[in-house]
Amino acid sequence: MRKILITGAAGFIGMHLSEKLLVQGYQIIGLDNLNDYYDVQLKKARLGILNEYDQFTFYEADLADREAVEVCFDKEGIGVVINLAAQAGVRYSLENPQAYVDSNLVGFVNILEACRHHKVKHLIYASSSSVYGANVKMPFSTDDEVNHPVSLYAATKKSNELMAHTYSHLYDLPTTGLRFFTVYGPMGRPDMAYFSFTKKILAGETIQVFNNGEMMRDFTYIDDIVDGIVGLIDQPPKANPDYDREHPTPSASHAPYKVYNIGNNQPVKLMDFIQTIEKHLGIEAKKEFLPMQPGDVKATYADIDDLTEATGFKPTTSIDEGIKKFVDWYMEYYHKD
Repeated sequence: MRKILITGAAGFIGMHLSEKLLVQGYQIIGLDNLNDYYDVQLKKARLGILNEYDQFTFYEADLADREAVEVCFDKEGIGVVINLAAQAGVRYSLENPQAYVDSNLVGFVNILEACRHHKVKHLIYASSSSVYGANVKMPFSTDDEVNHPVSLYAATKKSNELMAHTYSHLYDLPTTGLRFFTVYGPMGRPDMAYFSFTKKILAGETIQVFNNGEMMRDFTYIDDIVDGIVGLIDQPPKANPDYDREHPTPSASHAPYKVYNIGNNQPVKLMDFIQTIEKHLGIEAKKEFLPMQPGDVKATYADIDDLTEATGFKPTTSIDEGIKKFVDWYMEYYHKD
């Protein structure tokens, strides 16, 4: 039975990924600090699902706690690490920048060091579409430079990619970064727009629509995201001796290092997304149209050709289907009639 460490296991993507792998017969070691950035009870509910599996072991620990991370690695003999734990959210990074330094920088170094010393065979880690920042060329490609982040959150994720490359180069650690594009679905994050829209619409409250609704997002359903990650577990990047250093590609290297976009490849207008939520709730939202928020971007659109070529990744869940599944879950979980 293969053993995989998933950090952020009580998080949205972490829980769904853990359950998928548990069903497939993997032994999963989950690590999460269960912080209160959003509803801890939702995190515990996710954890409750995973605890039903005999081959699931959980450590409540913070990535920034180097000793706690080391204890986990020392005890468990981990071969593959999927690092999803991070301080998330673009807007919150304006309010509490230190949380991003502690989790996304200090915590990530602790993971890299543990992977290095324990000879981990493959580290897969969460980056973000936010790294594209001020870029305007669409679709966003991993061949493009990403040197102009517009939020501290994005800067920490770009830093993770640079740090991972350093460890791939110095210690031959195979690392794969995944730039996630607006993941949504059941048991999702309450700080995400679709979640808060649903809550406010049901309560008869006004929803805030930024940039006057002129936004586009590459919304990607959770099951599609999980399939993409699973397809990469047994494909650690290899060093490429023929890598062209005179014409470098940012997403690959002479070292065992790779970065992929993982998104739907079909951006949706924010207003169309809201209308889909309204349709499945059977309620029209009260809307307040506002200007662009600091740190936000107008559009995200993923070029996923590399990931499709590597794994056959091809999202299949439509916005209508995905939102329906989310709304059905929301109504049941929060006992709405």
